[in-house]
Amino acid sequence: MEKNITEELREKIFEFFLRLGDDRLILGHRLSEWCGHAPILEEDIALANIALDCIGQANAIYSVAAELENKNRTADDLAFLRHEREFKNLQLLEQPNEDFAFTIARQFFYDQYSFLLYTKLSKCNYDELKAIAVKSLKEITYHLRHSKQWIIKLGDGTEESKNKIQTAIDNLWIFTNEIFFIDDLIIELTDKNIIPDLTGIKQEWDNAVKSVFEEATLTMPDTNDFVSGSRQGRHTEYLGHLLAEMQILPRSFPNVKW
Repeated sequence: MEKNITEELREKIFEFFLRLGDDRLILGHRLSEWCGHAPILEEDIALANIALDCIGQANAIYSVAAELENKNRTADDLAFLRHEREFKNLQLLEQPNEDFAFTIARQFFYDQYSFLLYTKLSKCNYDELKAIAVKSLKEITYHLRHSKQWIIKLGDGTEESKNKIQTAIDNLWIFTNEIFFIDDLIIELTDKNIIPDLTGIKQEWDNAVKSVFEEATLTMPDTNDFVSGSRQGRHTEYLGHLLAEMQILPRSFPNVKW
């Protein structure tokens, strides 16, 4: 763990780790819901593997976060013993799967962001964060390749597949601007040289998404509407239901070791 860091700054770094971990955990759980239900066997395996990657990354992030917090909580405690308002994941990631196109659109939006974010974090000055980013980036690169290929395949496929993926994109677009919101926490961690400057990610993301949509013959939604508040613990109605399912076992049998 890094030395010579004030308690106040340590709390802010802990908060940043929670955001990263919650994103990966909630997305991993949503993807796990496809196990046994994907449209083809190969995709069933692919989505399950990506879910495992996300949950594994969340575990690594939570483990460091628990050390930072230093309140005798474990990675499991952070995942299973917090309430809805304590979670900091993006609202995009808690949206229900709806259908395969909806899942792919959600995945692509986040994969493209994750690739840009973790590329920057892999060069940061905070050792624990850098190590997690370097390791995670290998998996995230595969995740992005997978979701990008499906966006192109669905968009440039049949009339039905094109309509379904375009509808998913249009419905989820309202959640994308929140991804890039720079709040006081991000500004302070940047000023303290804990994380790199993230302000350029939005433009990079826009350019990358536009390029893929052009190849897929899809349309970028033209709206400035967006939701916000997830980083402060404000969520859609879907997160509470997700947590009830995800947390029922450890909450029903507290302190049980498996």
